[in-house]
Amino acid sequence: MALPLRVYRISPLFKPKCCVLHQCISRRNASAIAVPTSTAPENIEHDIPKEASIPNPDPPADSATAAQLSSHTPYMVATYVRPPPLMVKGEGCYLWDAENRRYLDFTAGIAVNALGHSDPEMAKLLYQQALTLVHASNLYYNPWTGELSKQIITKTRSAGAMHTASKVFICNSGSEANEAAIKFARKVGKIRTPSGTQHEIVSFHGSFHGRTMGALSATPNTKYQKPFGPMIPGFNYGTYNDEASINKLITENTCGVIIEPIQGEGGVNVATPSFLQALRTRCNEVGAVLIYDEIQCGLARTGHLWAHQILPKSAHPDILTTAKALGNGFPIGATIVNEDVAKCVVTGDHGTTFGGNPLACRLAHYVFSRLSDPELQSSVRDKEIRFRHHFSRLQHKYPDDVKEIRGRGLILGLQLARDPTPVVTAARERGLLVITCGTNTLRFVPPLVISEGEIEEGMRILEKAMDVVFTRDEGGRLEGTKGQQEMASGGR
Repeated sequence: MALPLRVYRISPLFKPKCCVLHQCISRRNASAIAVPTSTAPENIEHDIPKEASIPNPDPPADSATAAQLSSHTPYMVATYVRPPPLMVKGEGCYLWDAENRRYLDFTAGIAVNALGHSDPEMAKLLYQQALTLVHASNLYYNPWTGELSKQIITKTRSAGAMHTASKVFICNSGSEANEAAIKFARKVGKIRTPSGTQHEIVSFHGSFHGRTMGALSATPNTKYQKPFGPMIPGFNYGTYNDEASINKLITENTCGVIIEPIQGEGGVNVATPSFLQALRTRCNEVGAVLIYDEIQCGLARTGHLWAHQILPKSAHPDILTTAKALGNGFPIGATIVNEDVAKCVVTGDHGTTFGGNPLACRLAHYVFSRLSDPELQSSVRDKEIRFRHHFSRLQHKYPDDVKEIRGRGLILGLQLARDPTPVVTAARERGLLVITCGTNTLRFVPPLVISEGEIEEGMRILEKAMDVVFTRDEGGRLEGTKGQQEMASGGR
């Protein structure tokens, strides 16, 4: 009986958009209407017509949204910095907030909602499975854990990716998938050298492997490690794409090397094929396990099922981790291993309470079947071309501000010469959601099902936002809303 009451309380927030905008604009400009002349500084006067014309201004402090948030935040651990809108509905590539403002979503929940929001078939399956069986624990078999594992292995190998893929461990998140990978690599090292000397893990600057202690220890960013130090011992860090340092970095004591083929949080940095091949060669020489973290860049995000499948078999990993898009918003992750790793992991070595539950696995089975479709992957590559065309045009228009275009498929980065948060804010207040990553980089990870028309719409809004930020007088630069970066506002 509580649910209808909850809906009843929120429903007054859903007002016709024109009324909401009228109220917001009236509140923000009341003094300008009441007084025939203004003594405001010139730069503030300059802002008034621009603010009044914003189609999606952030909810002001006296809004119903702000009132609801102020009643919630005292009870929430302050791990996130969020902008003002309160998102309540999603459909396809759009989100709606509690003031009934619509936003075109170029973030997809940080590369999660690859099939868009509220996919109808997924909703149907969720309902059906929830009525059948949600959880029974890993003490017993269920039909969907094995079915999903089989699907992942067969489709991965048939796609030309990880040709040695053999078995899957199903968990709940990307951090858990990477924790399993790190533990498995340590177990392999312990079996190969019972003395325990082969226990070190190598990762790379700019990486983001998660927030749990093992994954965080593999994420060499002092800002995020220092509050929780000391880190787990035995982690060493290298420079991304630095082939010359590999032999010194990876030694006989190295049991595992973990790397993102495309760094998402680090700035949409793409590993060169020769660097990944060199890592594979060195791992073979010292008997280390090579781990590809494709939690953000995998599952058709690059226009291929896996980002590494464009590499020759000689550069394929021993372990492959995934999450994010695997559940299209429902929590699930997976660690894919080859037979050499699988035979080192025995009963009792690792486990999970919720991982592999029939509800998550049935949904992921459907999502994986969609994302493994070559036609969808081909469309992602076509959409990359369209995005790059617009990015190049923006780079030509603002050469001092837009410096570089990076990425593959629909994980793309636009390197700016300045803090991008004002652009993020200006875009959001015009109906477009984008996020940042790395240093001064705008990150674009929209739903893979985004249409050409939606791309055009979003790029028009982005250009308007850049027009506001980049052409503004130096004395009145637009401020941004902080908290649009994964390590600040999202995660695994």
